[in-house]
Amino acid sequence: MSQWTSPLPESDLAAVLEKVREWQPFDGDAVLDDAAAALDDVSPAAGAAEDIAERLRGHLAQMVTIAVAAEEDRRDAATAQLIDQVRTLSAEDAPGDRRQAIGHLRRMGWIAGELLDRLVAARCLREVA
Repeated sequence: MSQWTSPLPESDLAAVLEKVREWQPFDGDAVLDDAAAALDDVSPAAGAAEDIAERLRGHLAQMVTIAVAAEEDRRDAATAQLIDQVRTLSAEDAPGDRRQAIGHLRRMGWIAGELLDRLVAARCLREVA
């Protein structure tokens, strides 16, 4: 038997390994929890709001990747619009003013919930409790 040879150079294999190590499975329950925290009648404390915003950014990035991979953005105009809103929010710097930051957080929470609903309805994701 001959020895196996990688089709990729060692540096590319190292990059793939790093991506696998960084990968986080999608957690729909966590999306719902963070969206609920963002949309709660009582605004989270400053430190908590920043943590929630960071997690929502990650959830939104994962859902956009899932939607695009499934070509749901091409099949469904509402999903495409939500993806555009995610991209717009992601391009914006987090506001320094507390009220504006909470407004930004609430927009992310709302979009996360809506996009999750669209992807579940399209059967791109399993329904969450």
